[in-house]
Amino acid sequence: MAAYDIAPQRTVPAPLARPVELICFALIVAHAAYLVASFWQGSWLVALDGGGVQSDFVNVWAAGKLALQGSPASAYDWPVHKAMEVVAVGHPFDGYFGWHYPPAFLFIAAALALVPYVPAYVFWLAATFPAYLLTVRAIVGDRIGYLLAAAFPAVLSNAVVGQNGFLSAALLGGSLLFIERRPVLAGVLLGLLSYKPHLGLLFPLVLAASGHWRVFLVAGVTAALMACASWLAFGADTWIAFYGNIGHTSQAFLSDGWADFGKLQTVFGLTRMLGGGEPLAWALQGVVALVCAVAISLLWRTDTAYEIKAAALACGAMLATPYLYLYDLVVLAVPLAFLFRLGRARGFLPYELSGIGLAALLVFIFPFVKAPVGFAAVLVVAALIARRAFTRRAAMPAIA
Repeated sequence: MAAYDIAPQRTVPAPLARPVELICFALIVAHAAYLVASFWQGSWLVALDGGGVQSDFVNVWAAGKLALQGSPASAYDWPVHKAMEVVAVGHPFDGYFGWHYPPAFLFIAAALALVPYVPAYVFWLAATFPAYLLTVRAIVGDRIGYLLAAAFPAVLSNAVVGQNGFLSAALLGGSLLFIERRPVLAGVLLGLLSYKPHLGLLFPLVLAASGHWRVFLVAGVTAALMACASWLAFGADTWIAFYGNIGHTSQAFLSDGWADFGKLQTVFGLTRMLGGGEPLAWALQGVVALVCAVAISLLWRTDTAYEIKAAALACGAMLATPYLYLYDLVVLAVPLAFLFRLGRARGFLPYELSGIGLAALLVFIFPFVKAPVGFAAVLVVAALIARRAFTRRAAMPAIA
């Protein structure tokens, strides 16, 4: 690491402001209360009639069940997959929760489908939420990281629908945490993130530009081994079905807006929601991705504090992809954790905590506005990171 990079274990971190602690505690209580009330009213996990409540997680369970029944390629056959989703919850329902993941993720889906839908749902959250908490705590370098992680508003959005935001944040955050200290482990975690490849668009370029070749190679080998293992376990037909499904998914969600463009937390989604055409949306998304790729690659070639580099790459990963939903914004806790680590060790810049609070507030209000406010939150965090990168305080020598 550069000579002035932060080493929290060598410094006495500043305590978190009492109002921030109280707000975080209140948000955690609110999260828990909402989940309990939703469960009691039959709108989360178990319906009042005893059947399961359909949510995003049903697509995972249904895909895993088809794999266990010897028909993994059927997970990409939308009518067949939908029929299994109905089996999962025990009653018909409108709409469809599509399965868009690479075949390697069927290993996890099949393991979860070994038990009924509701227990599998609970187990999935119980397994991935602690991984997310531990990652944020490790980045922050203090137990206060648990409080900050649990209070982040995207946590509730992910838990309500049983999505994979906790896993994505743990893998992406863990890889950034270990790139310089344990490159092999960082590469393995990054390779595992290939289950959601659009979140890793910038990593190969940035790792190559900064000379982190061991991480680059290990990540590639890990991803290749996962692909080979799934090829052997689920057959070539499953991979063929997956590639055939990519165009269908892109057409349905990015071109036709099946899931509502206002739910896409990207410049692509914002453009389409405001009435812009698809060519314009793709052009703007391409410009954003290109700017992020160039700027972050150049940043990683400098001697800027590693916390700023890591935060920038995590934030850029969310800006570069056109396909990002609110539950994916659990990943935004990663750059925020790096900013907290830097702020507690060196002091927060004026209005920095307010900016972090604004980003959290934007994520929190999404259910009330149904607009890409999450995209605005990512932009706010990106601005905070850029400010750090151009502030002299970021380059102060580390305290021995």
